[in-house]
Amino acid sequence: MAAFAALIDQLIYTRSRNAKLHLIAEYLKATPDPDRGWAMAALTGELDLAGVKPAQVRAMIEARVDPVLFRLSRDYVGDTAETVSLLWERGPAVADLSNDEGMSLDEIVATLSVLKRAEAPAVLAAMLDQLGPSGRYALLKIATGGMRIGVSARLAKTALAQAFDLDVDDVEEVWHGIDAPYEPLFAWGEGRAPRPSVDDLPVFRPFMLAHPLEDKRVDLADYVAEWKWDGIRIQLVHAGGETRVYSRGGEEISASFPDVVTAFDVPGVVDGELLVRGDVQGGSSGGAASFNALQQRLGRKLVSKKMLAEAPAFVRLYDILLDGREDLRSLPWSARRARLEAFMPRLPADRFDLSEVVEAEHFDALAEVRDGARDAAIEGLMLKRRDSPYVAGRKTGLWYKWKRDPLTADCVMLYAQRGSGKRSSFYSDYTFGCWTAPPEDGGELLPVGKAYSGFTDDELKMLDKFVRQNTLQRFGPVREVEKSLVLEVAFDSVHSSKRHKSGLAMRFPRISRIRTDKPAEEADLIATLTAMIV
Repeated sequence: MAAFAALIDQLIYTRSRNAKLHLIAEYLKATPDPDRGWAMAALTGELDLAGVKPAQVRAMIEARVDPVLFRLSRDYVGDTAETVSLLWERGPAVADLSNDEGMSLDEIVATLSVLKRAEAPAVLAAMLDQLGPSGRYALLKIATGGMRIGVSARLAKTALAQAFDLDVDDVEEVWHGIDAPYEPLFAWGEGRAPRPSVDDLPVFRPFMLAHPLEDKRVDLADYVAEWKWDGIRIQLVHAGGETRVYSRGGEEISASFPDVVTAFDVPGVVDGELLVRGDVQGGSSGGAASFNALQQRLGRKLVSKKMLAEAPAFVRLYDILLDGREDLRSLPWSARRARLEAFMPRLPADRFDLSEVVEAEHFDALAEVRDGARDAAIEGLMLKRRDSPYVAGRKTGLWYKWKRDPLTADCVMLYAQRGSGKRSSFYSDYTFGCWTAPPEDGGELLPVGKAYSGFTDDELKMLDKFVRQNTLQRFGPVREVEKSLVLEVAFDSVHSSKRHKSGLAMRFPRISRIRTDKPAEEADLIATLTAMIV
């Protein structure tokens, strides 16, 4: 445990990607099984210890220290695990330990994985009593499943690959076919065993990704254009009689979309956009409802019959990676497209369709097509080289995404909340609103969105200063501010929403400009945003 706690401490204070890779790789080479496997599970978000919930941790610390002190400290620090690890007071019968030896990761996981929720507080408290601050912090991160230390799952797998001189995409492919603590994976890496076989397992393959087009122009003789749909990119895999649905990050989301799972029963691997059908107001959506409709199904472990009927899922296919066991990824896009078209008749038409190729005589004509498309289900265009193989990650010159220009609205800051991580000392999350009617006619401001990106570090300092100097009320970690600062907000689209008082929900809002030149009374009306719904 001491080595893992030290690794977490070092990763938190290390910004360099290469330095993080080195730290993780050295830890994996020096740490024996199964501890290094559990460490990888924790770093990649694959460790699920359902018996421990954040609310229990908060109740535990408030039983040991003054609750007001904890809440004020948590508000300042911005992270529950860090706050608890520093404030925790050991029980009177426990000696003051200065190190974190005595418990291995394997012992910790074995204990926490069988806990019932009612047992968790006492057992976890006893563990915390035996650890110093760094060990407590690591333990709490493991127990609650929220590492958030600046290490992505991909980076952790890259470090593993570098540690044992493996190809990271090869590691990614076998990853989902092995359960934690991944001992066959390490045996392969150390040359003690062959590469684990996943031929008959529905495992994830890394996605091919695109670079933003920005100011480039491409020759349509070399590139093909497709619509970029506003759903979620998924991979469907059927092997060994089982089907799984994976998100772009490799997370399995099969439970949320059983209707798609049961419909894909042909051996192979396909790449597409997951969408739902529903009321469509635009004419070019091809039967797809807005992302807001899809969002109602995301993250659900159980989907009701009513939801399956009201928002049936379907997949618009982009590409095919495997047809049966035949790997097609080395073929050019044009050949894979032909194979995908031949594959389509084997799938039910109510659940699968083919992403259409957008025809244009030249690049300027394609730009006109893109500019004219503002539909609830369309984000822009994808441009793909006709001769490109399907390769993992972003490879320059092969695929480009050409998103439509964002919409903008002038909104008034209403509330602010501290960020997390390196922003924990700043009010960096802003809720903003628009007028129900002109202020002179008695209109009021209602929230229409929340954003925490789009501004520079200097602008963040300015916004934080405004919040501190113009606070009207405090609601726990949230501050209500004087309604005087206008923010120009950019967003991809806006949709109707029954969950919000304004009746609206923005898609990907971010701060575009700080309008110190504009009075709050001149901010936009909700009716202006409503007119943007497509």
